[in-house]
Amino acid sequence: MKRLHVHVSVGDLAQSIRFYSTLFAAEPAVAKADYAKWMLDDPRVNFAISTHGGVAGLDHLGIQVETRDELQAVHDRLRQAGGPVLDEGATTCCYAQSEKSWIADPQGLAWETFLTTGESTVYGDSADLGAIRTTASVHVTAETPQSACCGGLAGTPA
Repeated sequence: MKRLHVHVSVGDLAQSIRFYSTLFAAEPAVAKADYAKWMLDDPRVNFAISTHGGVAGLDHLGIQVETRDELQAVHDRLRQAGGPVLDEGATTCCYAQSEKSWIADPQGLAWETFLTTGESTVYGDSADLGAIRTTASVHVTAETPQSACCGGLAGTPA
């Protein structure tokens, strides 16, 4: 079964954790000094916040899968959607090990598809999403900040 993933960049992590914990009536499943994540079943969403985006707001969206077969099926749909796909493969991001691919929608909003394969003690590295971002119909400049992980582009309109 798939789960929607939403990643929001925040300015004040503690304040945001209090807000979202109240909104979701649940404490985060993962809480670090720079990151928090809720794995909600109602609605079925992996909702993450971090201080890595530079500009507060929607960082990226994604589809989290539970099996390699689901990952392959979603990856095949990415290829059919049009535009370049960045196959990141095995990576460490957001305190997790995973396999992932990226695509940007026509507005330039990054979407990731991923299968979590384990935990990590570090936040992880960024994927360079420049190749998928520059082909989208959004105007991206060198001054537009990139997030520190997951390759999200802070400030991209949703």
